[in-house]
Amino acid sequence: MRRYPALELTWSGPIDRDGLDLVLADLDDFGPTALDETPDGVRLFFLAAAARDAALARVSDHHAGVQGRALDVPDEAWAERSQAALQPVGVDGLVVTPPWGDVGRFTGVPVIVQPSMGFGTGHHASTRLCLRLLQTIPIAGRSVLDVGTGSGVLAIAAVKLGAARAVAIDVDPDATQSALENLQLNDVSSKVDLRLGALPGALEASDPRFDVVLANLTGSVLARLAPDLVGAAAASGAIIASGILAAEAAEVGDAFAAAGWHVADQRREQEWVGFLFTQPGA
Repeated sequence: MRRYPALELTWSGPIDRDGLDLVLADLDDFGPTALDETPDGVRLFFLAAAARDAALARVSDHHAGVQGRALDVPDEAWAERSQAALQPVGVDGLVVTPPWGDVGRFTGVPVIVQPSMGFGTGHHASTRLCLRLLQTIPIAGRSVLDVGTGSGVLAIAAVKLGAARAVAIDVDPDATQSALENLQLNDVSSKVDLRLGALPGALEASDPRFDVVLANLTGSVLARLAPDLVGAAAASGAIIASGILAAEAAEVGDAFAAAGWHVADQRREQEWVGFLFTQPGA
């Protein structure tokens, strides 16, 4: 049975949601792959024990009032908790749901996501921001690139909204396996080209520029990748970027401005910001 390195975080008092988001953003540099809420806090999962231990050290050194504990969690335990906790989430005209979810009270297009060790169930604000912005632009018949696809939720949503094809890339083999399973659950495998790798190496010489580029990453990664994301996008296209803390928004906006793109729309949920970038006049 596979066991996943995990870091359990608990608070000595009531959990401050804004404070929780700041802790999670700080620990994002260590590559957590999933989050599970607990009665007293959260549990983060990592691909390697070394990354988990480094994250624990960061919590101990920089976050007073937060207690961290290292764990190794069986995969079955993760699945059981996920099935008990996750329910469908409505995001405007979409509903992101686990396979067992009751979507009867929703009217949106269903996007089925099997909980796994990858982010992207629709329960995090950054995913919802991407999904909302995606529904504000023309998507029917267009080509899509999903960078850091995780569970594949954004690529799947784009195809279900009418995109002609999507390329979904991720550097994590576990994430691409999760995405593959979700593509099959949604019967969209024929329209999504799933690849292991990062920009720009995961793209092929035969790939055209994409009409829509989706990137739910982190603020620092988006700022660094801005030239590559712009390079992958068609001149008349759109880039949707999320995973950005409000404190990082100016840095991300400046990085895309330096690449010749501007903010056409932005949304905020809690401490998270999502941007829609286009070229001026596009």
